[in-house]
Amino acid sequence: MQRADAAATTMLEGYNCAQSVLAACGPALGLDRETCLRMTAALGGGLARSGNACGAVTGALMAIGLACAGTLPTPESKELAYGPAGVFLARWRERHGSLQCRELAGCDVSTPEGLQAFRAGNVHETTCTELVRDAVRLLDELQIPNQGTTA
Repeated sequence: MQRADAAATTMLEGYNCAQSVLAACGPALGLDRETCLRMTAALGGGLARSGNACGAVTGALMAIGLACAGTLPTPESKELAYGPAGVFLARWRERHGSLQCRELAGCDVSTPEGLQAFRAGNVHETTCTELVRDAVRLLDELQIPNQGTTA
């Protein structure tokens, strides 16, 4: 099964977007699936259901950090992840027009009405599952996790 399909399957099991992306990518980067699921549990719904940054995006950025960032507290070490992260974000915006969960989902899950619309519209199973799939595809295009760190 390809990583994008694995991420979609994880979504359809009921996990959030960030969990689904990192669980599909993390094991190749040295994190076990359980750790991936636990560390991203509060990122769904645009950061703890606040409607802000899309979980598929935050999960992908975590994968980029794991794959590309160095471990030294230097600008050069951090830059190793900023470059690929910037490319990912630019391509995401080109494809989807926004980084915000509330805009991508078409409802604001931070409100009771928005959460009800999200659930009634099966947004998790449709829109969000496709966004998760596309986040992993973008990582594959950027060859994440195939990039190595040097600092």
